[in-house]
Amino acid sequence: MRSHSLLTTFLVTSLTLSVFLGNPPISMGRDQPDPLTGFPHRVGTTHVTLYWDCQRPEPGLLRLEGVAQNPYFSEVRFLELELVGVDAMGRVVSHVKAAIPEIILRTRQYSAFRLDLRTVGKEVRFDLFYTYRSHENLRSSEGNTSIPVVEAATGRPWLLAQAPTQVMALDVCSTEKHKTPKGNG
Repeated sequence: MRSHSLLTTFLVTSLTLSVFLGNPPISMGRDQPDPLTGFPHRVGTTHVTLYWDCQRPEPGLLRLEGVAQNPYFSEVRFLELELVGVDAMGRVVSHVKAAIPEIILRTRQYSAFRLDLRTVGKEVRFDLFYTYRSHENLRSSEGNTSIPVVEAATGRPWLLAQAPTQVMALDVCSTEKHKTPKGNG
C-alpha cells in the first residue's frame, strides 16, 4: 500500500512540475500526433524553427501555413513573421505580416501560423522574415549583457531591453530550398 501511494505521489508531482515548467505531459503510452508532419519546408535558429507549406488556394492568393517551434531555448517572445513577394528587379511588390498568437513560446512549445498574401502577379519569389526577442539578447543601458544589478554610485537599476533577432529565408516556396529532412516531420 505504501509503495502504491509513493508511486502515485511521484506521478502527480512529475505531472504537476511538467505542466508548471511548460513541458508537455508524459503521454502515458498513447502516441501523440506529430504537429510537424506534412510540412515540406524548414528553417531555423537555436531559438526558433519554422515548418511550413506554400499553397495557392485561389488565384491571386499565396498561403504560407505552418508551425513555429522553440526547440531548445528557454523563452522566445513576440515572434512575428513577414512574407514578401519580390519581382525580377528585387523589389518588394506584395507583403503580409502577422504574429503568432502566443506572446511567449517556451521550450518545445509549438504555435501554428498562417500568412495569406494577396499577390500582384509580378512576384518571381517569396521571402520570409521572422523576428523575435529572447533572454540571450538582453542588453543593459551600457550595452553589455551582464545580469542586471544596482549601480552603487547612483542607486538606480540598469534599464534592460531585449534586442530583436531578425532572420531572413529566401525563396521559401521553392521546391528545392529549405526542405524538411526525411524522418524529421
